[in-house]
Amino acid sequence: MEKLRILYVASEINPFLQTTDVADYVRKLPQAMQERGAEIRILVPRFGLINERKNRLHEVVRLSGINITVGDEEKPLIIKVASIPNAKLQVYFIDNDDYFHRKSVFFDKENNFFDDNDERAIFFCKGVLETVKKLGWAPDVVHCNDWMTALIPLYLKTTYRNDPMFKDTKSVFTVHNNAFDYKFDADLQSKAKAMDVSDEALAHLHSADFEGFVKIGCAYADAVLKADEHCSESLNQIFNDAPKRVELNEQDENFSESYYNLYTDLMS
Repeated sequence: MEKLRILYVASEINPFLQTTDVADYVRKLPQAMQERGAEIRILVPRFGLINERKNRLHEVVRLSGINITVGDEEKPLIIKVASIPNAKLQVYFIDNDDYFHRKSVFFDKENNFFDDNDERAIFFCKGVLETVKKLGWAPDVVHCNDWMTALIPLYLKTTYRNDPMFKDTKSVFTVHNNAFDYKFDADLQSKAKAMDVSDEALAHLHSADFEGFVKIGCAYADAVLKADEHCSESLNQIFNDAPKRVELNEQDENFSESYYNLYTDLMS
């Protein structure tokens, strides 16, 4: 049997950036799967808090230079790469001067939520899939984490469903307890549009908030997981309503086995 190919997508990963539990989750899981023989790629945004010199990031020129559409705008995509020290794992960073060079993640110094975080998420999700195409690396499973990655399962089922690179790809979406109260502008749905994506497909985004993003990830993923058993009541309800929800036994001794079995079951 060929090596299982797993793409992990998240807003952050240790040791490059940690603001929530996502960073640890996405550090631990790929290494565990690699130790089981899987082939791994990891994609995260290159937020301005990440020190490029210290972390030895460098641009991958052959992958950079694509323009990504967000609403009526096109923004250039820059791809950087670095290795995780003491692990044979490469991390690819999605970058853009307008979206990712500010020295913070989702909030400014006064703790105000950036009003373009929706655009940053859309750019990131589209950029991930275009980067994978340029890599020429067809993933068996794309494991998406938290609200910022939630559009990827939708795009895989619509825009990219007939793309040779993704025709057999399954998606996993993990719900993380990182809610925010901000409501985006009413044009969120139009900004998230892509080829073969109908207004109906984007209906969950009508609420223009955190829960809308999570609902769309849960609706289109082939398996939905929950990282924290102590989620809010509303998040628990969204997870319980997900048609493809999976309850994993994640005790330390069978942590990697549970995930590996989930991935291989999706492929069978």
